[in-house]
Amino acid sequence: MLMQTHEARLAALREELKRRGVDGFIIPISDEHMSEYVGDYAQRLRWLTGFGGSAGFAAVTLTHAAIFVDGRYTVQVREQVDGSLFDYKSVPADTLAGWLAQVCESGATIAYDPWLHTWAWVEALEKQVEPKGITMVPADSNPLDAVWSDRPAPSAALAIVHDETQAGRSSADKRAAVADWLVSHGHDAVVIPALDSVAWLLNIRGADVPHTPVALSYVVAHKDGSAELFIVPEKVTPELTRHLGNAVTVRDRAGFETALASDYAGKSVVLDPDFAVVGIAQALRSGGATFAFKQDPTILAKAIKNPVEQAGHRDAQARDGAAVAKFLRWLEIEAPGGGVDELAAAARLQAFREEDAGLSDLSFDTISAAAGHAALPHYKVDEDSNIPIPPGSIYLVDSGGQYPGGTTDITRTVWIGPGEPSAEMKDRFTRVLKGHIQIDRAVFPQGTVGGQLDVLARQYLWEAGVDYAHGTGHGVGSFLGVHEGPQRIAKPSGGQAGTGQELFAGMILSNEPGYYKPGAFGIRIENLVLTEEREIAGQEGRYLGFETLTFVPIDRKLIDKALLTASEIAWVDAYHAKVREVLSPRLSGDDLAWLERETQPL
Repeated sequence: MLMQTHEARLAALREELKRRGVDGFIIPISDEHMSEYVGDYAQRLRWLTGFGGSAGFAAVTLTHAAIFVDGRYTVQVREQVDGSLFDYKSVPADTLAGWLAQVCESGATIAYDPWLHTWAWVEALEKQVEPKGITMVPADSNPLDAVWSDRPAPSAALAIVHDETQAGRSSADKRAAVADWLVSHGHDAVVIPALDSVAWLLNIRGADVPHTPVALSYVVAHKDGSAELFIVPEKVTPELTRHLGNAVTVRDRAGFETALASDYAGKSVVLDPDFAVVGIAQALRSGGATFAFKQDPTILAKAIKNPVEQAGHRDAQARDGAAVAKFLRWLEIEAPGGGVDELAAAARLQAFREEDAGLSDLSFDTISAAAGHAALPHYKVDEDSNIPIPPGSIYLVDSGGQYPGGTTDITRTVWIGPGEPSAEMKDRFTRVLKGHIQIDRAVFPQGTVGGQLDVLARQYLWEAGVDYAHGTGHGVGSFLGVHEGPQRIAKPSGGQAGTGQELFAGMILSNEPGYYKPGAFGIRIENLVLTEEREIAGQEGRYLGFETLTFVPIDRKLIDKALLTASEIAWVDAYHAKVREVLSPRLSGDDLAWLERETQPL
C-alpha cells in the first residue's frame, strides 16, 4: 500500500518500531558510503518528512518527532516539513542527545541503522545519553525501509573505465602506493567505502549518484597491491574486467558484509573514521579482525592532482567558461524585462552547457537565486520557491559541470537592469572582490594550512563590520566530487574539518568569499584555483601560490573602483585580459562582442 501523506508514513514507522520493541529511531541523510549526495534509494529523510535539503536528520519516538537542520535550512525546513508532525530543531544549539533526554524515559532504547552512521558518531551519542538511562541499539535492518513500499531501487548504471589518458596515473601504480603505505604502517588491508576514493583508486567512474560520476561499490586494498571490488555484478562489463586486470578481484556487493566477517581473521584492517560506518567495523570484529581508525590513504593522494589532471581541468574550465559567458549575455538581454524566473535561468544555463558534447552532467544542482533568495548561500530553487528575477536587482548563480577532464564550480553575481546598483551593493561587492583577489594572489610557505589563509578573504568585510557564515574554499575533484577533502579554506575555529590540512602543490580549491543581507541580496564571487610552487628571489624554503583556473567576466557594474587599490585594479584588468584570451576562441558573433565589452580595462 502506498502512503501519500507524511502523517501516514510517520504512523507506519511508529508501528514498525513497536513491532520491533524499540522506542525510537534516527533517520539521517546518508548512504552506506557516507556520501555528500545520495541516490534516491537512500533519500529516507525526504520520504519521511518532505525535507529536500542536503544536510539534516530526524529522530522519531513512539510519541515525539523532531527534524534537525543547521542555519542554512531554517527557512526551507518550515516550508517543506509539517510542524504539527515534527518539531523544528536548529543545530548546533539543539542537540539530538538533549532532545532524546527530554522526550524519552529512563530505560528507553533508540535504534539506528549501523550502515548509515560512523563509529565516532554512535560512540559520542552513547556517552551523552547513557547517563539519562537511554540505550542506543543497532538495528538488524532499517525499519523505515520496511514500511517504504515504493522505495526506488539503487541505480543500475554500468561502471565505466576512466582512461589513463585522463587519469594520468595507472590504477596499478595507485594500488602499489597504498600497499607501501599499509606495509609502512603495519597493516594488512584498508577498507575504502568512499565512492570517489574507489573511483580514483581503480580509475573507474559511474552514474549512480546525482552529479557525481561514481559507481556504488566498496574496495578492500591489500598490502600486496591487490584489491577486491565489491559491486553489483550487472554493473560490470567485459571492458571493465579487462581494465581492472588480474590483481583486482570482482566480488558481489551483496556479499560484502559476509566477506568482512569471514576473510580477515587475525588481520589488521584500516578504517577511515569519516567514511567507514559502524556496520563495517562490526562485521570485521565479528570475524576476528582488528581495526584501526586512520585516514584512507587515497584521500590526500586524490587531492593532489597530477599534470594530466591539471591539464584536463584547464580544458574543462575553458569549455565551461564559454557556456557561462553565453548565459550571462543572454541574461543581460532577457532578464531586465522581468520575464525570466529562477528556474528558467537555471534551465537556460544548463542548455548552454549541454551545447558542449563533452559535458557529462552538472556537478551539483544550480543555485539560481534572485533578490532575497541570493541571501541564502545554499538556496535551492524548486517549483514552490521559484520567483521571477526582479528588474533592478542582484542575481546570484552558483553552478558547475562534470567533464571527463575535470569538475567545475563557479559563482557569478550580476546586476539586472534597468537602473544602477545601490552604493551599499557596490560597496559589499567590491569588498568581496578585494578578499577574492587577496586569496588569488596569496603567497605562503610550505606547511601553511587552509585555516591560516581564511582571514585574507574576510579582512575588508570585517573593516565594514560584516562577515559571511560559510567557508572560503573547498577542494574539488577531477571528474569526481565537486566538494572534495581533505583541504579547505575556512575559519580554523568551530571544528571545521580540513582547515588544519597542509596545502600541497596540485591541490585545487575554490576561492569564494561572499556577503549576504537577509531578505535583500547576496553576493559571492567564486573561481577555482590550483596550488602551485612559487619562485621568489632570495626565498628561504619552499613557497606556494595559486594559479587561477576559472575564466568568466566579473560584473564591472557592481565594482566601486574608488575602493580598489592600483594593484587591485591591475589584477581585475589582467584577469579580464586572460578571460578574453581563454574564451575568445570558443565564442563568435554577438557572444564574442559581449565578451570583449565586458572585459575592457577598468
